[in-house]
Amino acid sequence: MVHALYARLIELLEPEVQSLGFDLVEVEVALTRRGGVLRLYIDGPAGVSLDNCEKVSRAVTGVLDVEDPIRHAYSLEVSSPGPDRPLRRKADFERHLGRLVRLRFREPVEGKSRLTGRLGTIQPEGISVEADGVVLRTPWENIDKARLVPDY
Repeated sequence: MVHALYARLIELLEPEVQSLGFDLVEVEVALTRRGGVLRLYIDGPAGVSLDNCEKVSRAVTGVLDVEDPIRHAYSLEVSSPGPDRPLRRKADFERHLGRLVRLRFREPVEGKSRLTGRLGTIQPEGISVEADGVVLRTPWENIDKARLVPDY
């Protein structure tokens, strides 16, 4: 159910966000009995300002009102993804090639269910990550979550 809602929200909102010149980096839905929150993380070539967030919020509110994909009371939040931004699409991985990433796998890779390492190659079938002098490879479908590790 949650994965279906996530996929539906991406399908509905990504074109609208892109039409405004931004990337939809991630969608989070947190629903409780008392209400919920729909969070959209956006990014743009020059970063994201408060005005950009308001512009995207107004635009996606129209889509959400018409399509009504969440049949539950919720509030909408639109913000920047921050320095530990999630990596969702192949293009996100390509843009951050060589950066430090934190991965969580669906199935362990060489005994590891989580890994922090340097993003290596990007292939049609998956990625490689160098951690502790060892290069590990995993297919795209085995990546449960991926985030950048901030370089401070």
